[in-house]
Amino acid sequence: MDYSLVQSLVTVLVLGFAIGMQRSLTYRRIEERSFAGSRTFALIALSGFLAAWLDASYRGITVTVTMGIALLLGVVYYMKVHESRRWGMTTQIAALVTFLLGILAYRGEILWAVFIGVLVIILLEIKPRLQALERHIGPTDVNAVILLLAMSFVILPILPDKMIGPWHLFNPYKTWLMAVIIAAISFIGYLAIKLFGQKHGVFLTGAAGGLISSTAVSISLSKMYRGESALIANYAGGIAIACTFMFLRVLFEAFVIHPELAWRLSPAYLGAAISGLLYSGWFYHRAEAAEIDLQNSTISKNPLQLSEAIKFGILFGIVYGAVALVQARYGNIGVYLVSFFSGLTDVDAITLSLSEMAKEGKLESFASMTGIVIASVTNSLVKLGIVYWLGGRRLGWELTKFFLVTLGMMGAGLFLMKH
Repeated sequence: MDYSLVQSLVTVLVLGFAIGMQRSLTYRRIEERSFAGSRTFALIALSGFLAAWLDASYRGITVTVTMGIALLLGVVYYMKVHESRRWGMTTQIAALVTFLLGILAYRGEILWAVFIGVLVIILLEIKPRLQALERHIGPTDVNAVILLLAMSFVILPILPDKMIGPWHLFNPYKTWLMAVIIAAISFIGYLAIKLFGQKHGVFLTGAAGGLISSTAVSISLSKMYRGESALIANYAGGIAIACTFMFLRVLFEAFVIHPELAWRLSPAYLGAAISGLLYSGWFYHRAEAAEIDLQNSTISKNPLQLSEAIKFGILFGIVYGAVALVQARYGNIGVYLVSFFSGLTDVDAITLSLSEMAKEGKLESFASMTGIVIASVTNSLVKLGIVYWLGGRRLGWELTKFFLVTLGMMGAGLFLMKH
């Protein structure tokens, strides 16, 4: 007996059973009947396996059985529409995919069969979340997605990947690539706010807002705190979690450009992020249940606009050029000065610039890491000043303690990196 064949057969049956179970539970939740349950889906998967097996001896069996299964599913769909006037065909498509998984497994692609089977279950299970997303998305958001696709697959490929300009400091391709990366991260945060902002409150909104701009979160929540000072733990926690996600965002940006540099930055930024998450959790336990309206705040506005992408591309080009010029003339001290001034307004451009320069060998890794940390610390202190200015002394003191812990952990991580 071929035990590898038995293993594939058992795997296929389990996948079919799991997909059928998901379908049965879904229909039970909405109190409707399904044409197929766990056993039927397992048998459909088995049919695909057997069809592929018999095809080795009888050519054309796989094609014939596939057509038969497709015809049967078509009849089932017609009967469903005729009787209930419901048009969805997700279950029928899932059944056809389950049949094909059986064929795939017999042909030795068992890992792909498992991967696709799990993917099918995930796609079937996220329907309520997709519906919630569809309810929150408008024409502007659809246009934003189209813009992101155009930025990534239309504009980016045609840009020259070489240094141009009088001092050869500007690379059109890499500059636009950085704009695409930031636009994508920001848009993910924006979608998360659309999904979770009102439903789960200020903490998840702050986390998602940290993917867009932790500075915008600090400004919005500090202003809103003025009118609801009794909810200090809510607003302080929202700002804290946004700033925590800023640390994770910086680490992710470095990883996208230069994974080795990101690995060396990990002790500092993961230390800051973990301590920030724990401190934010402490705020969460102190927070009161409250509905906080974030719909008209700056963090609820779609960040994916062509003008914003162009602005960031220009900013990245300026920062990258400035770092290259001052590094050639003043060494690492000049890099640190540019990092400081860049961190006053934005930490993304300097992070991507220094990561790219370290990757190209134009800057020492430690100098690049130090510059990124300087920009992060500067940006954190700017946000703390914003909180004191717009939110007042009480909210500012709560965030002061938060930054003492997180930036202290970052400093400890930087010391660990050096030694």
